[in-house]
Amino acid sequence: MSSNSAEKAYPPRDSGWKIIRRVLPYLWPENNPGFRRRVVIAMVMLVLANVATVVSPFFFKAAVDGLAPEDGADQAAYLLIAGPVALTLFYGLTRLAGVGFAQMRDGVFTRVGQRALRRLALETFQHIHALSLRYHITRKTGGLSRIIERGVKGVDFLLRFLLFSIIPLIIQLGFVGVIFFAAFDVRYLAVVVVTIGLYVWFTFAVTEWRVKIRKEMNDRDNDANQKAIDSLLNFETVKYFNAEHREAERYDVSMDGYESAAVRTGISLAWLNFGQSLIITTGLVLVMVMAAMGVTSGTLTVGDFVMVNAYMIQITMPLNFLGTVYREIRQALVDMGEMFGLLEQPAEITDKSDAKSLEVNGGRLEFDDVSFHYDTERGILHGLSLTVEPGETVAVVGPSGSGKSTIGRLLFRFYDVTDGAIRIDGQDLRDVTQFSLRSQIGMVPQDTVLFNDTIYYNIAYGRPEASREEVEAAARAAQIHNFISALPEGYDTVVGERGLKLSGGEKQRVGIARTLLKDPPILLLDEATSALDTETEKEIQDSLKAMGEGRSVITIAHRLSTVVDSDRIIVLEKGVVTEQGTHEELLELGGRYARMWARQAAEREEEQSNVA
Repeated sequence: MSSNSAEKAYPPRDSGWKIIRRVLPYLWPENNPGFRRRVVIAMVMLVLANVATVVSPFFFKAAVDGLAPEDGADQAAYLLIAGPVALTLFYGLTRLAGVGFAQMRDGVFTRVGQRALRRLALETFQHIHALSLRYHITRKTGGLSRIIERGVKGVDFLLRFLLFSIIPLIIQLGFVGVIFFAAFDVRYLAVVVVTIGLYVWFTFAVTEWRVKIRKEMNDRDNDANQKAIDSLLNFETVKYFNAEHREAERYDVSMDGYESAAVRTGISLAWLNFGQSLIITTGLVLVMVMAAMGVTSGTLTVGDFVMVNAYMIQITMPLNFLGTVYREIRQALVDMGEMFGLLEQPAEITDKSDAKSLEVNGGRLEFDDVSFHYDTERGILHGLSLTVEPGETVAVVGPSGSGKSTIGRLLFRFYDVTDGAIRIDGQDLRDVTQFSLRSQIGMVPQDTVLFNDTIYYNIAYGRPEASREEVEAAARAAQIHNFISALPEGYDTVVGERGLKLSGGEKQRVGIARTLLKDPPILLLDEATSALDTETEKEIQDSLKAMGEGRSVITIAHRLSTVVDSDRIIVLEKGVVTEQGTHEELLELGGRYARMWARQAAEREEEQSNVA
């Protein structure tokens, strides 16, 4: 999967209805009659609100005509009948009913909308975790988070405004059109239809142009956000190289592009608003002139004139709002398109339909003639054959780029092998579920990354259902319990983002405790001590050695002094096993391993002499 495919999203113009269809199942959930009833009740309230809104001008017209009776009767006597007063009260009641039904509609539908957002957000979150490591390597995390955030907000906007603004407006326009045709003249209906048609055409045309600018704004916003997150995550590196000014310049370049797009968006919005106002005002004036001429000729009453005005205001107000709503809906569709495009990204690694749970009886690992490449132009492993017997510790050493870490990624099935097979106790990893596979393997990486939560949470992450006694026992085994107990807040100490409040050795011990709590039969140590100082490394090595007892262990190492006690050492070069044996056997062989050992021994002696 290329980065281009990772960026793929729905084209905004062609897939608006497709996106809307994707949302509908969340509003009409299967096997949930309670929520479906809420939707039906909300729709009934919607229709009643519009009926009340459309009817109210009739009472207003009747009240006006009652206040100016055409037969010239005595005004005071007419008022005694209280007809206009009652009509005015009915007018107020219908307006209140319109608002009341609308609020009841919103109240009934709120739970449906929020549940839909929750389901969609959860589905997106789960899908992102289901995507392959290859996908996440090609994506920018900051841009990814913005796509999810804007997509969920877009769904929220669509639910609220499409259902409760656009649909009510269409119903209302239909009612008003029928009333104009029946109560007045076809000319009135023609003017209204032409006005609305011109308004909608102009709004849609200009908004399509503005959507392209908004898309550019989004891209610039993603870029600026990604640079900001990247810089802040590497705060210490920025300081090491006095690069604050450089980072600010990189950020400002992205913000400059965002500013340019934002200015063009603002100017286009001004033209859009002016054009909409011109069309609406022209239509309003034409209809009012026609009504005034009708009153003058005696074919219409003053009440008719007022009613025409009331209906035109009812039309123009939501139409003015339509411009904003359509623009936002169009943008929401773009944002949702990006999110649904993300949801359509296929998971590269999936379980077979008949996949079974992995059953570990001893923990025998077998790499059978394994070949692998990340892309066709760059091979990583070439015919690797490696066996780790139950309870055996096998170290894999070699220069950078030889494929050492790839072995761990294949073992966890972050990728599938290109050729060959990997088996655990005779079971091909492709034939078992990923969940059961990863439940049986423990990992201690070179740089243990912790969640921005408490130390207790980070250790218990290895087995969340573990008791506090088990968590503390794992911490003792990792030789970090005393350190934690000495902290003011003990196990409730928050470690900071990525565990930055702890030292490298402390983080590594927390990681060891987390893996010990998981208690897996198979263990993978990937450069687990290479980032630590010599003294801390020796202490951590003791913990790792104790943790490996009784388990099948693969140790990936650069520092050879950490693997001398391994049962077997594999030397990997350019994805091919060139030597293997015990530490003593490889030294006697006098090959690649012996040269690496001699060079590292000389480096250690030089370090010690410098310290002395």
